[in-house]
Amino acid sequence: MSTIKSPSKTTKAIIIAASLLALPTGFALAGDAEKGAKVYRKCASCHMIGDGAKNRVGPQLNNIIGREIGAIAAYKYSKAMVKYAATEKVWNEENLAAYLESPRKVVKGGRMAFAGLRKEKDRNDIIAYLKQAAK
Repeated sequence: MSTIKSPSKTTKAIIIAASLLALPTGFALAGDAEKGAKVYRKCASCHMIGDGAKNRVGPQLNNIIGREIGAIAAYKYSKAMVKYAATEKVWNEENLAAYLESPRKVVKGGRMAFAGLRKEKDRNDIIAYLKQAAK
């Protein structure tokens, strides 16, 4: 009679690591929309969102996730943002998170004066808020 051994700790760790690597790209970032509303206050002087949102110093942010980059016809984007739009095409959670972390690093020569959100949690929260507020 043969005995089946349980997997070793190393084997279990390898299985867990492999399953994490197999996660699909584009999975939703975990964020708290309520906390994101508070973080958004840093953006509100330049960007509007929600019913009746208009362009200000920056474009309105309604439906930004999934929107083509540089697609608001009534807004004049910087040459740097137009160039970025030629490579990235659409705002998704990942590229928006990178942009929110360091706008000047992601879009060199862009007009965004904001230095960025250093905390990953703040970026995830504001993205959750942007997704909710744009509905």
